[in-house]
Amino acid sequence: MVADAACRFGGGAQGYDQDGSLMYEMVIYGVSFDLVGKQPIVLLKTADGNKFLPIWIGHAEAAASTPRPMTHDLLADILEQLDAEVTRITVTELRDNTFYASITVQQNGSEIEVDSRPSDAIALAVRADAPIFAADRVIEESAIEFEGEEVNEEEIVDEFRKFLDDVSPDQFAVGDEDN
Repeated sequence: MVADAACRFGGGAQGYDQDGSLMYEMVIYGVSFDLVGKQPIVLLKTADGNKFLPIWIGHAEAAASTPRPMTHDLLADILEQLDAEVTRITVTELRDNTFYASITVQQNGSEIEVDSRPSDAIALAVRADAPIFAADRVIEESAIEFEGEEVNEEEIVDEFRKFLDDVSPDQFAVGDEDN
């Protein structure tokens, strides 16, 4: 089954999950803040197309005052110590205006799926250099399609890595200075 999964997700921009559902490979297009609600957003783009998937990161999760390492750093370290690797992350569904994701981990020849918040899964994918996918139904329901200028995706991922290294919970705090 692991070899089959590697074949299905090997190098193309589309693949199929274990249930046979179509999945799209995604790349990180950018990280920003929602201008209206000042909520942080990770913008994913289909690897071979022009569909964009905005993933809002909740203030409560972002503002949680936890000491370093952050969750994704801790999880990456744990997986490394267990001789396991993240093979992909998938944005699996949108339900009640909330995105859901899973992290696929391979260890000793077997794969397991772990439910995750998309923000943690994406951050872990960047740390682990793992591909990011989104379910076809998520793209169909939530993606925004438009033509735009070409960007250097490697540069965008590097910027996101720097953002992850430097971000602090205070940067996500909701203040009333603009009210």
